[in-house]
Amino acid sequence: MTNALAIGLLLFIAAFFGLDHFVLQWDAPIFLARRFYDLLQWVAFWR
Repeated sequence: MTNALAIGLLLFIAAFFGLDHFVLQWDAPIFLARRFYDLLQWVAFWR
């Protein structure tokens, strides 16, 4: 990973959380965490 790519990714993630704070009142990280947990449970089933 190059420095430019890492900085771009950092800015994208920071912009996502900033936008989420002002628009969705912090609902997106909770939604993503719940969906990720469901994905982990689904993958564990196939193990």
